[in-house]
Amino acid sequence: MNDISPFRIDIPQQQLDDLHWRLDATRWPDELPGVGWSYGIPLTYVKDLAAYWRHSYDWRLHEARLNEFPQFTTKIDGQNVHFLHIRSPEENATPLIMTHGWPGSVAEFLEVIGPLTDPVAHGGQAEDAFHLVVPSIPGFGFSGPTTETGWDVQRIAGAWAELMSRLGYQRYGAQGGDWGSGISRVLGGIDAEHVIGVHVNMFLTFLSGEPELTEDDKRRLATGDHYLNELSGYMRIQSTRPQTLGFGLADSPVGQLAWIAEKFKEWTDSADLPEDAVNRDQLLTNVMLYWLTNTATSSARLYYESGKSVGKRPKTTAPMGVAVFPKDLAIPVRHLAEKASPTIVHWSEFDRGGHFAAMEQPELLVGDVRAFFARLR
Repeated sequence: MNDISPFRIDIPQQQLDDLHWRLDATRWPDELPGVGWSYGIPLTYVKDLAAYWRHSYDWRLHEARLNEFPQFTTKIDGQNVHFLHIRSPEENATPLIMTHGWPGSVAEFLEVIGPLTDPVAHGGQAEDAFHLVVPSIPGFGFSGPTTETGWDVQRIAGAWAELMSRLGYQRYGAQGGDWGSGISRVLGGIDAEHVIGVHVNMFLTFLSGEPELTEDDKRRLATGDHYLNELSGYMRIQSTRPQTLGFGLADSPVGQLAWIAEKFKEWTDSADLPEDAVNRDQLLTNVMLYWLTNTATSSARLYYESGKSVGKRPKTTAPMGVAVFPKDLAIPVRHLAEKASPTIVHWSEFDRGGHFAAMEQPELLVGDVRAFFARLR
């Protein structure tokens, strides 16, 4: 069955009413005085954000925004896959599949879709155009939940190769950050015949052997150490006990909100609060795609499944481009990245932005994607 069916988001009002009831009935945790963000996301901030969610955020407005883009579903390898498919008005546009990560969603890409698909209307050149495919990872959003084990990075990449084939794209690029980075890189290995290039906006580097390190190298590696030692508790839980975590997140919208919003503070170019980098409505729309589809548990399972295949994944043989944003969760060392991935041919470093580049700095990301693929068309 290779059927592709049109899809439109239409959340029943009953679900929104239930969300509002749960927000009103929240039982709040206590908090130590004066600790700020050091123990986790602060009570005062979550109360304020939850009140905004309950009384000011308009899901129907953002549902309509998402529905402005053509959406579809298809079944691949036994799993329902939801995706946006926006064809450029430029006939010779380059097909590009863009993949989000956790705790992201297809909503991450709303600000880059127009400039990438219709560059002429956004100050670019016709030759910069892309036909975009933006899927929800199996287990996330409207591609969830998953119904069997084994949905790791390599299996998802295989599903993406099949999806692009079904859409008739025999020559295409891949782009992603977070899990989307790993999925895109594996896709460039298993579908090398068709993938012309892979662009990522996250690349983790680690010491191997005893390379000569500059002071800048040491500083960059220290960001990775900080992530592993201080910021990766979520990863350890989701890699080991995603089901147990799911009971709390599936039942409490404030629990789901806090679990995600914390990352928008710690991983972004924010000064004090997440909305320094990403506005509240963007953040809440992203949270809604987890809450309304009840995919907190199945999205967390990606960590459990993929943890078993680390080091065994095929590497891309396609040319690679790397965009480095300074407030990402870890900053890569270029010579270590090139040692791990010898096909890197493009490397850009920016002075602002963080982990959610398409939301934080859409213009910078669009420009770098255009620049990388310009050499490969």
